[in-house]
Amino acid sequence: MSRICELTGKGRLTGCNVSHANNRTKRVFLPNLQNVTLMSETLDRSYKFRVSTHGLRSVEHNGGLDNWLLKTADDKLSARALKVKRELKKIQKAAA
Repeated sequence: MSRICELTGKGRLTGCNVSHANNRTKRVFLPNLQNVTLMSETLDRSYKFRVSTHGLRSVEHNGGLDNWLLKTADDKLSARALKVKRELKKIQKAAA
């Protein structure tokens, strides 16, 4: 299971631990990933995603999962999120 947010694409970063003597050793900064269930109002279903806490705040700020998926570029989303986005677009096209 990769350590990448399914909605924002945020992944691990690398850097250095720096001691008082200025010795440098490699280290990894991991995103704070949480398993969450997000509700889609349009599809009237809930979906489980592995999302960073920053991504979760962004989803809430944009008005929910539906708005977030429609605004976000496809290259940042995971395969499962893209599937939900396609379903949303199909429902919107049918309603219009």
